[in-house]
Amino acid sequence: MQATAYLHFNGDCEAALRFYEQALGAEVDCLIPFEGTPAEHEAPAEYLRKVLHGRIKLNGQTIMASDCPPGRYKKPQGFALSLGVKDAAEAHRVFEALANGGTVNMPLQETFWAVRYGSVTDRFGTPWMVNCEKGLDLPAQEEEHAYAGRR
Repeated sequence: MQATAYLHFNGDCEAALRFYEQALGAEVDCLIPFEGTPAEHEAPAEYLRKVLHGRIKLNGQTIMASDCPPGRYKKPQGFALSLGVKDAAEAHRVFEALANGGTVNMPLQETFWAVRYGSVTDRFGTPWMVNCEKGLDLPAQEEEHAYAGRR
């Protein structure tokens, strides 16, 4: 079994996927418009070129997306896409790219579990967490300090 995120957009799905292509180094590998599909007859004329189904590949993983029919879009809430990155420099690059035109929910910073962690909602309304975890083999003194507040 595999779980895949499926994002809904308010008429700007293609722009969002192209943005993720640039910001995250993803590859857009599928963009199917309403036009030319069985759904064409249910879509208003201004939606024929909107995305019925789209897909990006990100380091061997898939994120799918589409434009919601007019009047059916709901702002995303109750979840975030989490990006695990290898180093602080990559965390900064990705965070700044996603934050451009978006809203920073928690600035990128060191936490007890991460070299860098931050959360942002991008310009398309998608919530993201950027996480560069510390090693799991923390020295005993650091581990004691990191978990002292949770006891």
